[in-house]
Amino acid sequence: MDQPTASSNDREYHKPVMITEVVEWLSSAANGWIVDGTFGGGGHSRALLDRYPNVRIVGVDRDTDALARGTTSDRLRLVRANYRDLASILGTDGIPAQVDGVLLDLGVSSHQLDETDRGFSYHRSGPLDMRMGADAERTAADIVNTSDEAELARILATYGEERFARRIAHAIVQERPFHDTVSLAASIAEAVPAPARRSGHPARKSFQALRIAVNDELDGLRAVMAEVFGFLNDGGRVVVMSYHSLEDRIVKRAIRDRARGCTCPPDLPICTCGSNPDVRELTRKAVRPSAEEIATNPRSRSAVLRVAEKVDL
Repeated sequence: MDQPTASSNDREYHKPVMITEVVEWLSSAANGWIVDGTFGGGGHSRALLDRYPNVRIVGVDRDTDALARGTTSDRLRLVRANYRDLASILGTDGIPAQVDGVLLDLGVSSHQLDETDRGFSYHRSGPLDMRMGADAERTAADIVNTSDEAELARILATYGEERFARRIAHAIVQERPFHDTVSLAASIAEAVPAPARRSGHPARKSFQALRIAVNDELDGLRAVMAEVFGFLNDGGRVVVMSYHSLEDRIVKRAIRDRARGCTCPPDLPICTCGSNPDVRELTRKAVRPSAEEIATNPRSRSAVLRVAEKVDL
């Protein structure tokens, strides 16, 4: 795994969301190790390093550009990898196998949205790429131009929760190939009924769906949430920020399943599985950004934050 050299312009790269809340929720790890699994330029990591002089951080990101533009510190280790690969990161190169905190700030960064050559934005013309890192096997162009109509509709409906998925998929197949974001966005907009175009950009959900499919985001999130508590010391915390309901559902379910412990069917009169809860849910109701933060950083408006703590059995 690579150790890129970082620069100090993380604040220009991406404005971190709910930074005060993240720092406070990870106060229990002030003298230990934290994994920032979505480093993204290092805004959250910098705040943690500034607040807690004894903390050590492993910054993980798929995007070489993000790591190269991040922050520097002798208490920070940078690793180019996918956060779903924590098992192969922890316990190597002087990094402990067990840590005291894990932070995941999901979704796409401000910089990735703003860089036209990344292909995430439906507002600006760019190549249909949408890869968060070189490890992604397909680009958005590959999916759009080679998937059959049924598969395209499934992707748009499942990952974008797009109610006009079939109409959009049909239009894409009829008009492809597509090679740039603007032409694809225009085709999607034409496929959506006129009344539905008045509530936000008509390509928003479809672009979200393609990005999730390209980067295998939901399967990656399920994988890390299934393993993450095993990487924590007792009292260690997981802090996750999600930006749409698909992500939040996965996070909430993973936390509540571990906090419940028992896996017996609900109609069974007594527990026979013997499973005990090893997680405590600290945010029964998801935390949302303040009105002041949303006013200064509109991209934070859809964020929800959940926190769980590993308990000593």
